[in-house]
Amino acid sequence: MARPVILVVDDDSGVRESFRLILEDHYEVIDVPDGPQALDVLRASQVDLVLLDIRLPEMDGIEVLERIKAIDEGLEVILVTAVKTVRTAVAAMKLGAFDYLTKPFEEDELLALCRRALEKRSLEREVTFLRGELARARDFEEIVGTHPAMQKLFRLIGQVARTTATVLVTGESGTGKELIARAIHRQGPRRDKPFVPVNPAAVAETLIESELFGHEKGAFTGAYQRKLGKLELAQGGSLFLDEIGMLKAELQAKLLRVLQEREIERVGGTRAIKIDVRVIAATNVDLKQAVARGAFREDLYYRLNVVPIEVPPLRERIEDLPLLVEHFVRQYGQQFGKRVQGLSPEALTALSEYRWPGNVRELQNVVERCVVLADGPLIGLNDLPLDVLLPDHRLLVRKADRLPLKDATEAFEHQIVLQVLERVKGNQSEAARILGVHRNSLKRLLERWGSE
Repeated sequence: MARPVILVVDDDSGVRESFRLILEDHYEVIDVPDGPQALDVLRASQVDLVLLDIRLPEMDGIEVLERIKAIDEGLEVILVTAVKTVRTAVAAMKLGAFDYLTKPFEEDELLALCRRALEKRSLEREVTFLRGELARARDFEEIVGTHPAMQKLFRLIGQVARTTATVLVTGESGTGKELIARAIHRQGPRRDKPFVPVNPAAVAETLIESELFGHEKGAFTGAYQRKLGKLELAQGGSLFLDEIGMLKAELQAKLLRVLQEREIERVGGTRAIKIDVRVIAATNVDLKQAVARGAFREDLYYRLNVVPIEVPPLRERIEDLPLLVEHFVRQYGQQFGKRVQGLSPEALTALSEYRWPGNVRELQNVVERCVVLADGPLIGLNDLPLDVLLPDHRLLVRKADRLPLKDATEAFEHQIVLQVLERVKGNQSEAARILGVHRNSLKRLLERWGSE
């Protein structure tokens, strides 16, 4: 087995040599004199433990520790100092240092401390691996479907996940584009690194640049301290950029540079920071049309569209609806402690006839609402929301908006009754139950309208 690698960071060549003499019989040792060189080593090599001096040129040990954790949050760091102060200890522990080593130190003390830190690192890796195995076993648990289009999608995810290629996921709102992105990440070589989602449309336009690239202290009003952006936080892992079509032109240019040069510059910063991030972008708009209108950069489009994945809308795979309903009923039944077995055949038919403009997300919301309000083991036709049961009722209101109130109400009631009767195949008793009126009242209405 390969020996663990320890990185020694100290500006004193004599101290570095002392560390090497003690450690090299047990470990591979890399030594550097300052923080920037240490960060370069971490980005280029696999390191298992860092011995980091507090007092360094250019940037002190605390700042180097913060940047190390941005690169690899799980990497153990032992701080080395001549004077162990409570204030420094607290700052270091808050940033995730494993422990302190005070100069001068004993050989046995150093070896014991390194051994404990590496054991912790090994255990955490094992836990991460086991969690990854569990996650992969459930990768498609949330992406339900047996339709041929979905089976093709599952195969494509498996193929793409083994690479580090940039992916563009397209599809209507609510089709599950983020679930696709997470499945790609979890099945790929970056599974034990961060998956960081960001939606530019959900962030104020003035803050999106800082959200993506981070900022330095004092970069703008209110920037009281340095902030790492989503791209740095995703170091080694995957960044999911949702609604990429909403990104303004200036940030499109900066993102293009990231994809080309693999480096970023924080807002207010002057130094390029190398990053290793897989970008998975998603959009519900046609980026080709956006390019034609001049609303999206053509060069960025081709950089993002290395591997295109299109997620079909629910109406094009309506055969999967019963499986999705079963999945959501089980999920929300457990969540809310409700013993709901499923939907009646009539309710399931009504859901299958609906067009689902909000796709799977809309179906999920409908099922959640029905489970919350369910009084019995089955969700029936009359438990469904009006929007789904009578999808044309808004259109009816628009058509009646110039009629006197009495006539508009009459027309609205007439159309609703006819739709319900059509849905229950003319069964007046069932229609009356759904409408919440007595059967005789319904009969009189039909007689008045001449619709009996």
